[in-house]
Amino acid sequence: MDNTPVIILAGGFGTRLSGVVKNVPKPMAPINGKPFLHYIFQSLQKQEIKNAILSVGHLKEVVQDYFKDNYVGIEIKYAVEQEALGTGGGIKNAFQFVDDDAYVLNGDTFFDIQLSSLKNNDADITVALKPMQHFDRYGTVEINKGRITAFHEKKKRDEGLINGGIYYFRKSLFDKISTANKFSFEKEVLEKYVGELEITGKIFDNYFIDIGIPEDYQRAQNDLA
Repeated sequence: MDNTPVIILAGGFGTRLSGVVKNVPKPMAPINGKPFLHYIFQSLQKQEIKNAILSVGHLKEVVQDYFKDNYVGIEIKYAVEQEALGTGGGIKNAFQFVDDDAYVLNGDTFFDIQLSSLKNNDADITVALKPMQHFDRYGTVEINKGRITAFHEKKKRDEGLINGGIYYFRKSLFDKISTANKFSFEKEVLEKYVGELEITGKIFDNYFIDIGIPEDYQRAQNDLA
């Protein structure tokens, strides 16, 4: 059993999916009759995670009505954004329900890793990294002896490591950094503080899918069946 809570960012608008998915937040996009988030919860259940905090805003009722306060044995709390706070603001708002440390997941990507293997008490933040070939949708990450040294903008690349959208860190991180209420975790924390904080990366060449574009949304229908 893993008592560390999981924060899931579940408020995405899904603008690039609007041609194929309507009137639901992106993590609720249907995959074989179940919302994408269902598959994330299935993975958490297998890892014996007991508590999840869903960061919701846009069409939050769709998420709350489906998952309620317990799903597949996982207790759920909702951190509601009254306005869109960005990834960083959403995470910070969700930490109101966390005493110490938490895993943080993007609700529109599925990265099949063992969350507990991210735990690192010597780091400020640990990021799950995925090796990719022939891509242009993602920025890349440079790593040296486990420490992340740089984040690069997205551009066409033959190969590289990408941020897999899963993190482990403590609530006390927010005492070390200065942020607005509304901010991007990627830009205003990872990129801004990469030279000051101890940001480590762990590489997993495991299954990964991001349903942000229609082609990968369609691929998920087959992959997750």
